[in-house]
Amino acid sequence: MKKTITKMIAFCLCAVLTICGIVYTVYTPNVNADDIRADENVEKQAALSDRKTADSETSGFKDETVYVLSEADGSVQEIVVSDWLKNAMGDETLHDKTDLTDIENIKGEEGYTTGSDHSCVWDAQGNDIYYQGKSDKELPVAMTVSYKLDGKTVTPSEIAGKSGKVTIRFDYSNQQYEYVEINGKKEKLYVPFAMLTGVLLDNAVFSNVEVTNGKLINDGDRTVVIGIAFPGMQENLAVSAEQLEIPDYVEITGDVENFKLDMTVTLATNEIFNEIDTDHIDSVDDLGASLGELTDAMDQLMDGSTQLYEGLSTLLSQSGTLVDGVGALASGADTLKNGIGDLDEGAVSLQSGAEQLYNGLNTLVANNESLNGGAGQVFVTLLQTANTQLAASGLEVPELTIGNYADVLNGVIASLDENAVYEQALAAVTAAVEAQRAYIEEQVTAAVREEVRTQVEEAVKEQVTAQVTQAVQDAVAAQVISAAAQMSKEDYEAAVANGLVDEETQSAIQAAITQQMQSDEVIRTIDAQVNEQMNSETVKATVETNVSEQMQSDTMKETIASNIELQVQKAISDNMASEEVQSQLTAASQGAQAVISLKASLDSYNAFYLGLQSYTAGVAQAAEGAGELKTGMDTLAGGADSLYAGAGELYNGILTLKNSTPALIEGITALKNGALQLSDGLVELNEQGIQKLVDAVDGDLDGLVERLRAIKTVSRGYRTFTGLDDSMEGQVKFIYRTGSIE
Repeated sequence: MKKTITKMIAFCLCAVLTICGIVYTVYTPNVNADDIRADENVEKQAALSDRKTADSETSGFKDETVYVLSEADGSVQEIVVSDWLKNAMGDETLHDKTDLTDIENIKGEEGYTTGSDHSCVWDAQGNDIYYQGKSDKELPVAMTVSYKLDGKTVTPSEIAGKSGKVTIRFDYSNQQYEYVEINGKKEKLYVPFAMLTGVLLDNAVFSNVEVTNGKLINDGDRTVVIGIAFPGMQENLAVSAEQLEIPDYVEITGDVENFKLDMTVTLATNEIFNEIDTDHIDSVDDLGASLGELTDAMDQLMDGSTQLYEGLSTLLSQSGTLVDGVGALASGADTLKNGIGDLDEGAVSLQSGAEQLYNGLNTLVANNESLNGGAGQVFVTLLQTANTQLAASGLEVPELTIGNYADVLNGVIASLDENAVYEQALAAVTAAVEAQRAYIEEQVTAAVREEVRTQVEEAVKEQVTAQVTQAVQDAVAAQVISAAAQMSKEDYEAAVANGLVDEETQSAIQAAITQQMQSDEVIRTIDAQVNEQMNSETVKATVETNVSEQMQSDTMKETIASNIELQVQKAISDNMASEEVQSQLTAASQGAQAVISLKASLDSYNAFYLGLQSYTAGVAQAAEGAGELKTGMDTLAGGADSLYAGAGELYNGILTLKNSTPALIEGITALKNGALQLSDGLVELNEQGIQKLVDAVDGDLDGLVERLRAIKTVSRGYRTFTGLDDSMEGQVKFIYRTGSIE
C-alpha cells in the first residue's frame, strides 16, 4: 500500500472517528472572570506572535468570526460578523471585500471607500483594521434545537418550569457544498465543519444526564456537556452508516425538575481539516505516530473555542474585553436614550412654539374682518364726501360705490371739455408704467425673495446654532470630565451608568459644564462657529436651494403676481397724481381738474384698500400653514416620545445582555478548558479507530485517499462568509449562541 494512504487514514480518523468510541473529559471547578482574562491574555500574545510570523509571507490576512444569535430552538435572530484585517506589511491601504451592512470600525478611526461587487478599500495607515457588521445570508450550517418532555415534542416556552424525562437534541444540517471530480466522477462534497457544542446543566435541575455523541462531567454542582458532530461527513466519505456512523447531531437526556436552561454555545470550524498534511504519510506502521497531526488539528478546534471569548470581545469592545465592550454598548445606549430625551424635550419646546405661533396668527386672523370692515367704512365715507362735492359742483352722477367709482368718475371726466387731456395723460402714464412692468416684476420678485431668504436663513441659523452648541457642549464636557475625574467622557458616562460615580461628583461636574457653557469665551466660540458655518459655501448653497424651492411654489407665485398688479396700479395712480402729470392738466377746466384730483385720491386709497385685503389674506394663509405646522409638531412630539420609550427599552435590553456576560464567559471557559483535554482520548483512537475506518471503506484505501484530498481541497476553498479580496488570505469560524429558557 502506498505510503500516502496511511497518513490519509490518520487524517480521516481525525475528522471522523473522534467520538466513535472515544471519550474526553471536561472539568471546570470555580473558574472566575479574572482567571479567564489572565489565561486569555497569555494565549492572545502567543497566538498573535505566531500569526505575525505566518502573515509576514502575505500582504494581508482576514480573520472572520460569525456570531449567530438564536432563539432557544435555534431559529436565527441576528447574525453579527467581526472581521480582523491583519496588516502584516504595514500598508497604507487594505483591499477588502464584504457584503455586510451597518459596518463599524470598532478599534480605530480609519475610514473606507466602497466600490463595485462589494469591494472596499480601508485607509489603514499601516494599522490592523477591526470592524463589525450585520448579515442576513444563509449560514453554511443550520442548527436546530428540539425538546421533548416524557416523549412528547414541546416548544421552549412549553417546557419552561416543567418536570419529567427530558430530551434536548442539536441537529446540524450542512448547506455548504461543491461539486468536484473524484477518480473521474463528479461528486457533491460538503465543506467539512466540526461542530463543538457546550452546555452547562444545573444539578439542582438536571439529574441522570446522558449524552449521545459527546462527553459529560459532573463536579457536584453542575454537569458539563460537550458534544461534537461532523454534518455532511458521512456523505463526503461515502461510508455506510451501518459500518461506521459519523455523528451529525448531539442529544442530551435526563430527568428534570422545574426545567430551566442557560444559553448554549456551539463552535463551527473547518480549520482542523485545513492544517492536516496529506502529502507526507509514510506507512501503515507509522499510522499511530501520525495521530500527532490529529492532536494538532483538534488543538486548533479547541483554540477555536478558546477564541470564543476573544471573538466576542472583538465584536463588542474597543478595549478587547467583552465586559468593557458590552459596557460601552450600554453606555452608548444610555447616551442614545439621553440624546433622544433631549430630542423629546426639544420636540415639546418646538410644539409649544408652534402652538404660540398658531395662536398669535389666529389672533391676527380674528382681527382681519375688523380691519377690512374698517377700511371699507373709511372708503365708503370718502365716496360719500366725493358724492357731496360732485353734487355741490352741479354734476349729476350716480352714487359712487367702491365697485363703480372709477367707471363713474371716468365718465364724468370724459364728459368734460378737457377729457381728452386726461385720457391722453392716463394713456401715457399707463403705457409708461406698462413699459416698466418687467422692472416692477423684477423688483417685486427680488423683495419677496429677500423676505423668503431672511426667513430661511433664520431657520437654518437656528439649526446650525443648535448643532454647534451641542458640539461645543460635548467638547466642554469632555474637558471638564477629564480634569475632574481623570477619565474620558465615554468612560465617565459608562461609570455613571454602572453606579460608580456618586451624586455629588456628578453634580459638581454638571455645574462646571454649565458654568463654562455660560462663559463669554464659550459664547463667543459658539457665535464664531455659527457665523463660520453660516458663511460656508455648503450652508449658503442650502439656503439658496430652499429659497429657490419656496419661490417656485404656487402660493408664492400668486403672491408675486398680486403684488405686481398692486404696484402697477399704485405706480399709475402715483404718476397721475404727480406734479408732472398735474402740470399737463392745467389747461383743463377747474371742474375736470377737481374730478381728476378726486379720482386720483380715491385711486390712492383704493391701492391701500387692496393692499390691506392682500395682507389680511396673507395672514389667513399663514395661520392655515401654522395650523399644519402645529399638527406636524404634535406628530413629531408624539413620535419623539415613542422613540424615547423605545430607547429606554433598548437600554434595558442591553443592560440585561451586560448582566448576562458572566454566565456567557463561564460557559465559554467550560467549553475551552474541556476541549483542550480532548487529546487524552487519542490513545484509544490510535488503538481502535484505524481498523474501523479500514473496514468501513472495505479496503478501498486508494479511493479514500483521493476522497480525503478532495475534502481537504473543498475545506481550504471555504475561507470567508462575507467576502475575501484576492490579495488576502483568510479563515472563518462560526459561533452559535442560543437563548436561555427560564
